[in-house]
Parts: sequence; structure tokens; C-alpha cells
Amino acid sequence: MANVSHGRSDITSHPDVSEMRERYARMLGGRDVALVDGPVFLLGLYCAASPWILHYTASQPALVPHNLIMGIAIGLLALGFTRAPERMYGLSWAMCALGIWMIIAPWVVGSSPDTGVIINNVIIGALALCLGLVCAASAARRTPMT
Repeated sequence: MANVSHGRSDITSHPDVSEMRERYARMLGGRDVALVDGPVFLLGLYCAASPWILHYTASQPALVPHNLIMGIAIGLLALGFTRAPERMYGLSWAMCALGIWMIIAPWVVGSSPDTGVIINNVIIGALALCLGLVCAASAARRTPMT
């Protein structure tokens, strides 16, 4: 009887190993921060819903549409990071800017914000800033220097 089972061999001896590795890398799209996309989207979702979650729609009416719009913007960035990462990770600096704006927004947009509103926006802003920096560092690491 013939031995038709193939023993496990090392793929490094395959003649097309470099082409297969390049194709695999293209398929993945260099997604080394794919785990950041989900938290960014959830952060945007929470930011958009936070006025109703923390019940400051009556005390800070100016911050309600502000947080809704900022949450939608963060969520759209996350969807862009997921859909077209090679083109969108350059916009991770925009997310850093959104994070900084979220930190100072209670005093600029709101009127005498209470501690809960301040803490909420500072935490959202700090998380957006940190996640934006992670995305920016990843994009800088993948971009070839010319």
C-alpha cells in the first residue's frame, strides 16, 4: 500500500515562500492595531449617549448636541479605521485632537459644569487621545521612510 499521507515539513523550503508571505501580509492589510478599532467605536457610542446615560440633558443643554456630534465623529473614525485602515490611520491625529477638545469642552461649551460632567468628558477625551496615539504610532511604524 502506498503512503499518501504527507508529513509535516518546514515551509521555508517552499519555492514561493516569499510570495506567499507578501500575499498574506496584503490580505491582513497590516492590521496590527485591529483590536483598537472596537474600543474606539464603543467610546464614540458612549460619548454620543453619555448625556442621557448621566442625565445632564437639563443641566447642560449645550453639551448634549456637542457630545452627540463628537460621539458620532469618533464612531465614524472607528468605522473608517476598520473599513480602510491603510488610508484612515493617517487621521488618527484627528482623533487625538478630538480627545483634547473633549477634555476642555465642558468649560468652553458648557456653563458651570458639575463634577460628573467634567469627569465624564475628561475620561472620554483621555481615552480618545490615548487610542488616537496608539493608532498614530502604528501608522508611523508601518509607513516607510523616504
